[in-house]
Amino acid sequence: MIAPLALSLGLSGCAGKLSILDPAGPAAQSTATLWWVMLAGASAILALVLALVAFAFLKPGWGRDIPPKRWLVWGGLAFPGVVLTALLVFALATGERLLAHPGAPGLVRVEARPYQWRWEFRYPGREGATETVLHVPAGQPIDVAVIGTDVIHAFWVPRLGGKIDAIPGHVNVIRLQADRPGTYGGVCAEFCGTGHAEMSFSVIAHPPENFEAALDQALAAAPAPSLSQEPAP
Repeated sequence: MIAPLALSLGLSGCAGKLSILDPAGPAAQSTATLWWVMLAGASAILALVLALVAFAFLKPGWGRDIPPKRWLVWGGLAFPGVVLTALLVFALATGERLLAHPGAPGLVRVEARPYQWRWEFRYPGREGATETVLHVPAGQPIDVAVIGTDVIHAFWVPRLGGKIDAIPGHVNVIRLQADRPGTYGGVCAEFCGTGHAEMSFSVIAHPPENFEAALDQALAAAPAPSLSQEPAP
């Protein structure tokens, strides 16, 4: 009774708008799966160590006849090596699926420009920009071109995918997708100055049939960007 209750309380802290364990898109789902698989691997190694410690206390002298070299080879090298190698292969395969490969059907591209301490989002082919809110269509892959401006920032929407750095003079691209309409929290995940803690934003995923109209409305209501905050050519 106590164990399930403790597990429920522990997992309740894994929810929320910034939780990587509450994925709402394929990239975030892959990240969450990788987290669970790595947790399982770490738990297997921990369980073996604790079992050996328990035997040592409960049955003094147990294993004394086993040569120390065998303990080191099988317990210290073979078992962790097999588990960690399997985790590495799985992590590399998962990471490959997260890359923004060209040619995805229905691909939408947007630009994210961070400034101290706000986010500006632009939509190629359209005039204007939105601040602190990124509008995307649900159910479609989105390539976010994160354009470095003043200092190093990091773009992160935990429920939709991983994070990527915004480095001045560079453009880094990350692919996100929201499986369903909704509002998802995003943050700057790199300390960038005194206003870093407040440098958050939202991603609103609209039903595909309503996306164009919602974006037009958001751009019409957005204030014109300040010329002093435009990136240098």
